[in-house]
Order: sequence, then C-alpha cells, then structure tokens
Amino acid sequence: MSAPILFDQSRLKAYDGLMRLCEFAGESETWQGNLWSELLVDRKLYDAFVYYLENHSLPDEPKCGAYSLTDCYVWQIEQDNLRRDTGKNTASCNKEDMVLRAFMMMARMQRQPEEYEKKLSDWKGMDQTM
Repeated sequence: MSAPILFDQSRLKAYDGLMRLCEFAGESETWQGNLWSELLVDRKLYDAFVYYLENHSLPDEPKCGAYSLTDCYVWQIEQDNLRRDTGKNTASCNKEDMVLRAFMMMARMQRQPEEYEKKLSDWKGMDQTM
C-alpha cells in the first residue's frame, strides 16, 4: 500500500503567475528562471510575491535596512524614466516589469546590501522612515 502524494498547488499558481507577468513584461525565460530561483530561496520574498499576485499591491515586508519593495519599485520606475529620457512616468512604462524588477532588486539587495543601499541613498525619491 503506497502513501498518497501530497502536492502543494500554491507553488504552481505562483509560478504560473510569474510566467504570465514575465511574458507580459517581455522578460526572457532565463530572467524568469533567475527570479523564480530567488523567490524559492527567500521565503519572505516568495510570500511577498504571492501577496502581490493576490492583491496587485506590494506589501510592506520584506525590507532590507530601511528600504522596502515599494522603494525598489519607485527606483525602477525612475530608472525607466531616465532610460526613456521622459523625466516622468508615462503610459509606455510597463508597471508589471517594474514590479518584477523590484523583486529581483530586493533579492540582490539582501545579498549585497551596501551596494544597493548606496544606490538608493543617493536617489532623492526614497520613501524611508527615520
């Protein structure tokens, strides 16, 4: 007699959500795989991603130092504005791509906090609490 196999479908839903967002954002399968790997090794970041999928808003956690996913998101939008030389957020800015990039940025920031905290502290639009 064999034991039933238990399968957590929540990960399938999260992965499907990631695939759909990456496709919409124009991110490659390699980039998608890299972000998925980051999410799988960081439970708080994974939970934040699931929260985003369910609520279409960024949660307050996780943070790295004083910086949140929202700070990473706004920083990504500002970088997009600079790349496009628009000076402001336009309709052509792919907000879903900026969200995905915010998650990747947070994952990297948690490994190299000094490097990313410097980028964010030099930026004028931070949403820090003192």
